[in-house]
Amino acid sequence: MESGDIAWMITATALVVFMVPGLALFYGGMVRRKNVLNMIMMNIVAFAIVAVVWVLVGYSLSNSGSGGFIGNLDNAGLRGIASADQLLTVAFLMTFAGITPALISGAVADRIKFSAWVILVPVWVIAVYCPVTYWMYHGWLGRWGALDFAGGTVIHINAGIGALAAVLVLGVRKGWPAEPMLPHNMVLVTIGAGILWFGWFGFNAGSALAANEQAARAALNTFVASAAGLVAWLIVERIATGHATTLGAVSGVVAGLAAVTPTAGFVGGLSPLVIGAVSSVACYYAVKLKTRYRYDDSLDVVGVHMVAGLVGGTMLGLLADRDVFTGAFEASFSEGALTGGGWGGGALIWDQLVSMGVTLVYSFVVTGAICLVLKRTIGLRADAADEASGLDHAYHAESAYLE
Repeated sequence: MESGDIAWMITATALVVFMVPGLALFYGGMVRRKNVLNMIMMNIVAFAIVAVVWVLVGYSLSNSGSGGFIGNLDNAGLRGIASADQLLTVAFLMTFAGITPALISGAVADRIKFSAWVILVPVWVIAVYCPVTYWMYHGWLGRWGALDFAGGTVIHINAGIGALAAVLVLGVRKGWPAEPMLPHNMVLVTIGAGILWFGWFGFNAGSALAANEQAARAALNTFVASAAGLVAWLIVERIATGHATTLGAVSGVVAGLAAVTPTAGFVGGLSPLVIGAVSSVACYYAVKLKTRYRYDDSLDVVGVHMVAGLVGGTMLGLLADRDVFTGAFEASFSEGALTGGGWGGGALIWDQLVSMGVTLVYSFVVTGAICLVLKRTIGLRADAADEASGLDHAYHAESAYLE
C-alpha cells in the first residue's frame, strides 16, 4: 500500500470500531431501562471475543487456503502476516467480524442468558460467519459470480437470518406482544444511530481497501442511500400513521445503509437513491410481520438488517454498472440485469439470488442448531425472575440510572 492508502485504512478501521459503541447505544436506548447495560455489555463483549477468535483462527479460516468449504489454518495466530497491507487487512476485517454477531443481540434482547451469549458468539463466528465469508470472497459463491462489496450478504443477511433462528429457539419475551415494550430513551437511540451513520463511511468506503475512486464512490453512495432511506421511511410512516417519528427516521437511515452496503462500490448515478428508498419502504412493512407471525425480534434485526440486505443484494443484481466500476475483478465483472447484463444464462441477478438463498439456509440451520444445543445444556434463556426484574441487576449487579 502507498502511505495514503495506509492512512485511509487505519482511519476506516477506527471508524468501524466506533460503530460498536454506536450500536450499543442504538440498541441500548431501544430496550427497557432495566436491560440497557446488559444490551451494551452484549455488544462490547461480543466485539472483544471476536477479536480474540479472529487473530487465533478466524482470519485464517475466512481468508486462507483454497478449500471448498472453509479456509485452512495457514495464518492461524497471524502466522505469516507481516506487511502493512496484510496487517491492515486483518485489522479491518476483524471489525466486520466483530460487529456481525453484535447485530444479533438486538433480536434476543431482554431475555437471553449472558453466559449463553458469551458462548454463542465465538461458536457462531467460527461455524457460520467464517464459512460464509470464505464462500463469498474466496470460495465458490464468489467464483460463481456473486458480488458483495462490503457485507450485505455476509453481514446483514447472515446476522438477520441467524437472529430469526435464535429468537424462534429462545421464545418470546414475557408479556409480548400484548404489553408495550417501547424504547426507554430515544436520545440514546438517536446518538447511537448518528455514530453508526458516521462509522458506516469507514465500513463501506474502506472496503475499497485503498484511497481511490471506488472508495470515493462508495462514500457518496452511502450518503445518498441513507438519506433516501430516512426520507422514504418518514413519508410512508406519515401516510400510514399520521406521524413522522424519530425512531422511524433513524430506522430509515439504517435500512438505507444496510441495503447500500453490498452495492456501494458497484453502482452509480441515481441507483443508491433508489436502493435506499426501496429498502426503507420494504423494511417498514417487514418489521410489522413479527406480530403477525409471532416471532419476537425485539429490535427488528430481521425486519431491517436481513430485509435490507436482501433488497440490496437483489438491487445489485439489477443495477451493477461496469461504467462506474474499477477494481481487481474488472475483467470478469458482471453487469446488472437492467444495466446491460440481461436476464439469461449466468446473469448477475441469478448469482445474487443463489448466494443469498444459500446464506439464508445455511445460517438459519446452523444458528438454530447452536441455539438448541445451548438450550439443552447450559440453558439459553434467562430465569423468569431475572427477566422480570431486569438483566442489568441479575447479570451485572449494576443499574444505568439512579433508582
